[in-house]
Amino acid sequence: MGAYLLIESRDPFESNDVANSYDLAAGLARERNIVTLFLVQNGVLATRKGARVGTLGDLARLGIEVLADEFSLRERGIGADHLTPGVRPAPIDIVIDHLAEGRKVFWY
Repeated sequence: MGAYLLIESRDPFESNDVANSYDLAAGLARERNIVTLFLVQNGVLATRKGARVGTLGDLARLGIEVLADEFSLRERGIGADHLTPGVRPAPIDIVIDHLAEGRKVFWY
């Protein structure tokens, strides 16, 4: 079993490739790996309740820890009370913590 950190910075409404990183996270989780998806910059746009991306809740139900960068959320006016269920705000420092744990990192 491995441990992975996937960092997604792309706007899911502008890039169809975002779905590929979500699929990778789901596949890794199905193979019983520990997976964290950290959304940063425009990647946090998918976290809003009612956003038509629809997979973040599914990823969380697979056991993937779905985190959104607090600063990116503030910049875009997205409050913690407006996040899709299963998504939690987190400081960027969490990336350092995961690196220190030895997680494999993919940044998109």
